[in-house]
Amino acid sequence: MKTALSRVISQIRESLDINTIFKFTVKEVRQSLNTDRVGVFCFTPNLEWEGEFIYEDVGNQWISALGTKLGDRSLTEEFARLHHQGTITSMADIHEAGISDCYLQMLEKFQVCANIAVPLIKGKDLWGLLYIHQCSSTRQWEAAEIEFVQLIAEHLGVALQQADYIEQVKAQSAQLAQAKAREKAAEWQKTIAIVIEKIRQSLDLENIFRTSTAEIRKLINADRVAIYRFNPDWTGEFVFESVGEGWISLIDEQLQRPELRENVSECSAKELAKTPVADTYLQDTEGGRFTKGEVYRVCYDIYNADFSECYLKVLEIYQARAYVIIAIYHGQKLWGLLAVYQNTDIRDWQEDEVYLLTQVSTQLGVALQQAEYLQQTQIQAAELSKAAERQRALANTVEKIRHSLDIETIFTTTTQEVRGLLAVERVAIYRFYPDWSGEFVADSIVDGWQPIVKPQPIPERFLLPETQAGKYARNEIFVPICQGEKLWGLLVAYQNSQPRYWQEEETNLLAQVGVQLGVALQQAEALQQVQVQKEEIAQALKELQETQSQLIQSEKMASLGQLVAGIAHEINNPISFIYGNITYVHEHTENLFKLVEGYKRNFPQPKKEFQEQLAELDLDFIADDLPKILKSMMIGAERISQLVLSLRSFARLDEAEMKPVDLHEGIDSTLLILQHRLESKNDFPAIEVMREYSELPKVVCYAAQMNQVFLNIINNAIDALKSAISLAKITVNPQITISTKVSENNTILISIADNGCGIPENVRSRIFEPFFTTKQPGQGTGLGLSISYKIIVEEHGGKIQCISEPGKGCEFCIEIPTQPLANGN
Repeated sequence: MKTALSRVISQIRESLDINTIFKFTVKEVRQSLNTDRVGVFCFTPNLEWEGEFIYEDVGNQWISALGTKLGDRSLTEEFARLHHQGTITSMADIHEAGISDCYLQMLEKFQVCANIAVPLIKGKDLWGLLYIHQCSSTRQWEAAEIEFVQLIAEHLGVALQQADYIEQVKAQSAQLAQAKAREKAAEWQKTIAIVIEKIRQSLDLENIFRTSTAEIRKLINADRVAIYRFNPDWTGEFVFESVGEGWISLIDEQLQRPELRENVSECSAKELAKTPVADTYLQDTEGGRFTKGEVYRVCYDIYNADFSECYLKVLEIYQARAYVIIAIYHGQKLWGLLAVYQNTDIRDWQEDEVYLLTQVSTQLGVALQQAEYLQQTQIQAAELSKAAERQRALANTVEKIRHSLDIETIFTTTTQEVRGLLAVERVAIYRFYPDWSGEFVADSIVDGWQPIVKPQPIPERFLLPETQAGKYARNEIFVPICQGEKLWGLLVAYQNSQPRYWQEEETNLLAQVGVQLGVALQQAEALQQVQVQKEEIAQALKELQETQSQLIQSEKMASLGQLVAGIAHEINNPISFIYGNITYVHEHTENLFKLVEGYKRNFPQPKKEFQEQLAELDLDFIADDLPKILKSMMIGAERISQLVLSLRSFARLDEAEMKPVDLHEGIDSTLLILQHRLESKNDFPAIEVMREYSELPKVVCYAAQMNQVFLNIINNAIDALKSAISLAKITVNPQITISTKVSENNTILISIADNGCGIPENVRSRIFEPFFTTKQPGQGTGLGLSISYKIIVEEHGGKIQCISEPGKGCEFCIEIPTQPLANGN
């Protein structure tokens, strides 16, 4: 019976199919007990103990109970009452057992004389009964037979739970089967739980194997733990190992000695691919805890194990003296080996150590199944994702088609999108003429292929009957484009580099796009005028909104420019007159002084009245002071001329087109205009301006607009500094730093930074919005930075951004090209 028990356990270990397990078990039990009938009765869930005989092995001369359903409630409740708590009933003679009449009649119906009924418990619930019938005569059941049947029932209960657990894993993609708890010391149970938990924490096989080998070697104090993987031809290789210091690496050694990959399987491991059977270790331990049919091999001393010379040689290369090898099964297939080597000396492997390794091996097999299932799930998910992505892309393509009524735009968009969707090398649209000639009107190709958007007859093979998608490799696939009921043209996809097996999904996708193109043609023809009017109204509304947002600022800057230009012009005339005549005044003054000196020499004793007049005028003081006055007048006139030049440079009313401009000159002119705001007043200290100019080339731009940008940003910086000073948020000297440089991309970088209190993120994200301002009502329009953004980005094709953190000041970074863009305004 032990042999039969081992075979049943081995079958349970080998198979995950509950039908196979039960059919094998009833046959084995009937043969082992030499009885007339062995079967399984299953209670139907939620039917109050009704059930059916679902498995059976019966002698030819006896009635079969298979398929018989029992709906007698009193009878089935008696079953439940007798066996719900796990009670085993044995009857040497059913007529002497004291059972109810209905129960006796049921047994007599099936010719039963003696009976054993063992409950099959799944978890905590009574699932069914394993029944053994002696039909030929009464029978006195031995205790060993009852114990044997009880063990079989316990393992069938385990198989039921295992089957349920595997079904849950497949249905929920969750936990895989767990090894049933064995009776062992609390410390080993904890150790096994820790190792298994570490394995389960990851779905990455490499990480699982690395963790397992390291943990096992540490736990059982071995010299080497390795995982060996078989190839289909039964060669193999070590794929992971954890080895103690001072021992060679088998992974490195097998690279140097390829014969190791062959010898290990030929000499020892190939036998492990057979159906799992009980090892002699089971006999030595009298079954012990290893009665479930796990395949393992234990060697205490390789030199006393009667190994072949070739295998002994391999083990010596491994530096092994003793080992335990556990098979790793991937389902029913031998995947590899978990090998633990003791190199230093022989070793008496303990039962708990072998049990630990079998548990880890089982978990590694589960991890392999889990990884495979995960991979399959990922592949399916990828396929579903790809299909969903194509559907989304198709929807996006259809949406793009519907968003436009311009046929050329629709065709261009469609060919580009479809080429990306199908990953083909060319997508083209062919249009038929009334005489069925035609031409390609749109074409999207990858680099390296010749465009075909020109009059060209369609090949006749395009119009032949379509073959089933994917059946034959072809270079192209096409679908019709119908405008109403009329064939307008064809949508064609090409794979020019090689023939391709077109899938039905791809054909359907192309057909859907063809249908949408037909709809688009009808819509474009019917609604083009309405769409044009709509676009004109929308454009007018947009322009009106933009005009509204710029009106105040534009008028302000225009008025300021005219005012500045007018003042500069009015000042320029008189100052030019003064500046031009100071030289002559200086010359005339010198001549007069020379005349006075000559008069003094020729008339040393003038009249008394003249001498009194000279004394009253203090002619010497006048001679000394008048040149100084003329020099001061000259300096003042020059400074006024520079101011006029700066005002004209800022206004630049005569420069409505892009011209090469010195940006430093524009910045300096802006600073001169704002000089009165930079000076100290009342409780506000002077704002220091730091210029960090690099040598810049002249930039082709709108000079007045760029000056407007500088004015807006510097004005805001001054406002921010004064606000921070008034609120006592800064204690350092207020400062504005303006730096310029040429970038690596040959663009001009301009930075205007202040050391104020900075801008919060919720404000900074909106500073370029029209009419957005944080200033008090009446102090700002909220248009300055919006206008600046449009000037830099839209007018000059540049970039402008604000970098700021609260408490760390604010920096505006401007980047503009030195030359206008090819498609610029």
